[in-house]
Amino acid sequence: MVLGILGLGYGFLTAPKNIEEVEKILAAEEHGHHEAAAPVATEEHPAAEAVATTDIKKDSLQAVNDSTRVDSTQTAVIAPVVADTHATAASEEDAHAEHQEHLNHVLHQLQNKPWSALYVACIFFMLISLGVLVFYGIQQVAQAGWSPVLFRVMQGITAYLPWGSVLFFCLLLLCGLHFNHIFIWLDPEVVAHDKLIQNKSGYLNFPFWIVRAAIFLGGWNLYRYFSRKNCLAQDESTDNSFYKKNFNISAMFLVFFIVSESIMSWDWIMSFDPHWFSTLFGWYVFASFFVSGITTICMVTLYLKGKGYLEHVNTSHIHDLAKFMFGISVFWTYLWFSQFMLIWYANIPEEVTYFVTRIEMYNLPFFGAVVMNFVFPILILINTDFKRITWVLVMAGTVILFGHYVDFFNMIMPATVGDQWFIGIPELGALCFFLGLFIYVVFTALTKAPLFPKRNPFIEESKHFHY
Repeated sequence: MVLGILGLGYGFLTAPKNIEEVEKILAAEEHGHHEAAAPVATEEHPAAEAVATTDIKKDSLQAVNDSTRVDSTQTAVIAPVVADTHATAASEEDAHAEHQEHLNHVLHQLQNKPWSALYVACIFFMLISLGVLVFYGIQQVAQAGWSPVLFRVMQGITAYLPWGSVLFFCLLLLCGLHFNHIFIWLDPEVVAHDKLIQNKSGYLNFPFWIVRAAIFLGGWNLYRYFSRKNCLAQDESTDNSFYKKNFNISAMFLVFFIVSESIMSWDWIMSFDPHWFSTLFGWYVFASFFVSGITTICMVTLYLKGKGYLEHVNTSHIHDLAKFMFGISVFWTYLWFSQFMLIWYANIPEEVTYFVTRIEMYNLPFFGAVVMNFVFPILILINTDFKRITWVLVMAGTVILFGHYVDFFNMIMPATVGDQWFIGIPELGALCFFLGLFIYVVFTALTKAPLFPKRNPFIEESKHFHY
């Protein structure tokens, strides 16, 4: 966490503060690109240097002769030359204005880099805990008999949700208060010159946007609080009343989640590109953080099992978690391909530009995410035996989690920093900080309650579950 704070601090401190600094950065990059191609005088080519010197001298002499020659036709061409001079001056002014606009755009992109790195890490870890909460709610409503021995692991991971929600809500407030430019539709100057964003202003406006965020985050955290409270109370209860309460509120939560998750994905990710939309996007985002959440459950379970805890968890439980990791990875790939193929095939300019930008500027992370999130899991986890081997699952889980972090990076960075992206100190710092905070909160929460929910109605079935 300390390393992460230092990395983020470095990113904010080194971000350019004005156009002059941007010009220096671009000049340094340009110099680096052309330095290798610059001509170098060597002892092997003295004749070439002499020829170049002679040519310069000839050109200078010719210029002197031309300047001293007075032609009778000069008077006749003065007027066109003056007109052409004015046109050239106007063209130069336009070019200068365009150059200044470009510099200002690059300035915003470079200033967005640390903010975007912070945003990607913040939303990713918060959504991991949300994905675990949804998986827990599904187990409650389905009255699953295999999973109760894992409930306290799930509740420990969801303990990060309140922390992540507060940090993320504060970040949204800073965006709305114009501490950064990562959401262009929050910039009044941009909206004033963009009719498409103006047409969406009834939905994309800061007050309505932040109220929606408060409702969604509040609703998710309320369910998390009461479901954990009821689960702990069930341990001391003489009947199944608290279990039934959890069943009821879990059903209501899942309905609320289905609606709120779609809107959340539009508000917090898709609105980075306010000119673009996809009807599959809500499902796509869900699949990404849902499989990340299930993978996290598996990783934490394996760690605790290795330390001698979770005595009733056996290889069949691990096998089922691995099946979910495999299945949802395939589901994510189906959504990725469906969204990409339909938009790419239709080739509608305002839609396909989303993928053109990512393929041209983010080629490696864009296709790398597909390899990490589909090719690698399907090659490893399709084998039944591998689903029970700890080191294989740890390796696969690490790749899946990093792959979906890159997936969120691909969804956010192209719209906020454009071609100025780079995985450097701010990006690694943000990842370190939120990873450290996540681990600290989760494992602290796991020490606050027994890891075995002894009074769950399906606990005996879960204890003796074998596949």
